[in-house]
Amino acid sequence: MLEGLKNISKIPELQKRILFSFLLLAVYRIGAHVPTPGIDTAALAAFFEQAKGSLLGLFDMFAGGALSNLSVFALGIMPYISASIILQLLTVAIPYLEKLSKEGEAGRRKITQYTRYGTVVLSLIQGFGIAIGLENMAGPTGSSIVINTGWAFRLMTVITLTAGTAFIMWLGEQITEKGIGNGISLIIFAGIVCRGPEAIINTFRLLYSGEMGIFFIIILILLMVLVVGVIVFVESGQRRIPVQYAKRVVGRKMYGGQSTHLPLKVNSAGVIPPIFASSIIMFPATIANFIPHPWMKSVAEAMIPGRVGYELLYVAFIVFFCFFYTAVTFNPVDVADNMKKYGGYVPGIRPGKKTAEYIDDVLTKLTFGGAIYVSVVCVLPSLLISSFNVPFYFGGTALLIVVGVALDTAGQIETHLLTRQYEGFMKKGRIARRR
Repeated sequence: MLEGLKNISKIPELQKRILFSFLLLAVYRIGAHVPTPGIDTAALAAFFEQAKGSLLGLFDMFAGGALSNLSVFALGIMPYISASIILQLLTVAIPYLEKLSKEGEAGRRKITQYTRYGTVVLSLIQGFGIAIGLENMAGPTGSSIVINTGWAFRLMTVITLTAGTAFIMWLGEQITEKGIGNGISLIIFAGIVCRGPEAIINTFRLLYSGEMGIFFIIILILLMVLVVGVIVFVESGQRRIPVQYAKRVVGRKMYGGQSTHLPLKVNSAGVIPPIFASSIIMFPATIANFIPHPWMKSVAEAMIPGRVGYELLYVAFIVFFCFFYTAVTFNPVDVADNMKKYGGYVPGIRPGKKTAEYIDDVLTKLTFGGAIYVSVVCVLPSLLISSFNVPFYFGGTALLIVVGVALDTAGQIETHLLTRQYEGFMKKGRIARRR
């Protein structure tokens, strides 16, 4: 690994990309501490202290703590994720968008433009809902969170929060284009990781105060290590379909004749399903949390992480998005057609339609297993930990996102090293053997 880190210094372009990513993530973390005007920060902090372990606490985790102090980045990146989900669903239903998705780079740019518009619209709606909710909220002592209520505060809050989300969206796109890794995922990653020291300090504070025993701390650490190990093992797992290419003569040269394989990941959707599922649940539940109506309050209470209703809905959305995202990103018919075009075939399977059906069947079984794995990792640790009143930060969703994004980013750095014939981080590791 040390040799791989040394090789990074030999590639100026990779150094610039990594430095660029760190600088933009630093800008994001600085912005998460710039407060929105017109808020009593002390009353707001006291309110969120009571909301730990609730849906607001989960939302605050994805926002990197920006919601608890209502910074300009309080909405986080969730409106962008919600807009992406809506556009992907509409791509399947609307022929025009489906046509755009098949037009290559130009079509993707157009869909990205529509996603940005959708992000702004959703940010305006959520920002207005938060502004109205804040006016009706009070701290534990009864003091109002908003200093001066009225339309001036509402408009200021909506504009500030929408501009903050648009800026985060731009940061994510810049990291993806000019940095290293997926920008949106890295922003969520940074928001979760930055709260690690605080969660560790709080855990030790509970230990010293006697509210939590040393035996339980050891069990908690072992559980986290076990979950991380399972995530790394499954995320690196592949189902390799053997592919044989027939020999063909082009001019005076002979091509093909070699054996290769088609790698299918066990969890091909990655960390997208839990992020999408959280975003879908958060949007209506957050609005319900801010509306002072008994029925809406009951809805918000039913959506608290750890409750049966929330966890069942969460698992259902995870399974749905595992299949949906895999279907959007991987088309067995196109893969089978390309294999047939270049003389490739799966031994024992007829090229064309039969090959597509075979790949689809294998992919469906893998996706089902991957969906079960993601659901267990995200839900089971959270249910066990919530039973013992441990900070929600240690839940499986946070660990899955952190480890998944770290593996993906490390894989991209590995690719940059290997394309320039440098050794990667691990000479005998799984990532290096992808060559």
